[in-house]
Amino acid sequence: MSYLIEKPKISSYLRGVLRDGSSRPLLGWIRARGTSAPDDYRSRGSRKPNEIDFWRGFALITIFIDHIPGIYFDNFTYRHIGVSDAAELFVFLAGWSLRLVVNSQYKVITFSRLLLHLGGRAWVIYMAQLLITTLALAITAAGAILLDAPPLLEWNNAAAAFQDPVQSHIGIVLLTYHLGYFDILPLYVVLMSFAPLIAIVDHYARWLLLPLSLAVYLATILLEFNLPTWPIEGRWFFNPLAWQLMFVLGFVLGGPNRAGTWIKQHRWTARLVVLPVLALGAWAGLTEWSYEIGEQTGWLLFTIDKTFLTPARVIHLLSVSIMFGGAFTILHGFVRPLTRLFSMLGRNSLNVFCVGSILSLTGQFVRFAFSGSLWIDFIVVTLGIVVLSLTAWVSEWRHRLRAP
Repeated sequence: MSYLIEKPKISSYLRGVLRDGSSRPLLGWIRARGTSAPDDYRSRGSRKPNEIDFWRGFALITIFIDHIPGIYFDNFTYRHIGVSDAAELFVFLAGWSLRLVVNSQYKVITFSRLLLHLGGRAWVIYMAQLLITTLALAITAAGAILLDAPPLLEWNNAAAAFQDPVQSHIGIVLLTYHLGYFDILPLYVVLMSFAPLIAIVDHYARWLLLPLSLAVYLATILLEFNLPTWPIEGRWFFNPLAWQLMFVLGFVLGGPNRAGTWIKQHRWTARLVVLPVLALGAWAGLTEWSYEIGEQTGWLLFTIDKTFLTPARVIHLLSVSIMFGGAFTILHGFVRPLTRLFSMLGRNSLNVFCVGSILSLTGQFVRFAFSGSLWIDFIVVTLGIVVLSLTAWVSEWRHRLRAP
């Protein structure tokens, strides 16, 4: 996300992100196009297209489409050919970006200021969540009035906000009340709130970070523990105690590691190893297969559950990363306008994500108003991508105005 890898004004960050040899983007087997720090940014402060931003932009467009239930183009997003989706990819890249921020900023500021810097990002995400939730409720109310359809007030878990606004607004501020499809940023608020702790453990006991994360993850699944919601009784759709593993995996694998070195040296062997995993995942996705073994202890370990980010989803996402890591270099040589567009979206991901969430909700009401059709779906997706692109462009334009 752009709030995670905004450009530090130091060349060491550039070398860490895009330079061949010393960097290890996406487990170390991705080969970046840039070779020297002075060329890694365009003039006036804009980062050149790179692998992380590209895939983050891809995830943003995918999430925008997936958040419009029933839309025709949802059939072509990659969640239908696997057991993981863009959410896992996004969290993984967020952890990877955190590693880049920690590695670069720590070289120019004190460790205590770095921790404050990371905590400030959590606050920015929190404020963004409050804003888009308020806008979503206003759009829902407007849709119900304009379309003369009061049942719309119950869409996406919004009923409580209109039936019991006093408690619901407290829940919104406390992050215990989530609208449907607006429950991803609360996860990021929690993850980024723990980013300073992750940085501390990594700094003083790097060997302990991943085992500690795995221990929390396994305990969460085995005990089926989740954070409660309020005032509506329930649980978080994205369980932070489970999803922190994906975040930490991105952070750990973004640094020096034996796994990345081995994959870089044995790229095609690694791809052959994960090929059966991807084939099985594609079969499960296309057939909508789900394995249930009953309410026994540890049963979640053998399911494909998104709330608890069960092992099948983690393994599939890592396999996807191994298989398609490095594809950016090839795509950038053949479809450069596309890679530039996706990278621009990825560079400004917080703004793009927030606007995309509002557009997805609006698209739901548009499809309802016009009863849905292929043409309506085409218009919704096309206009949505155009608006997301303009959002990213305006964000960069404002950034360049502030650049020296």
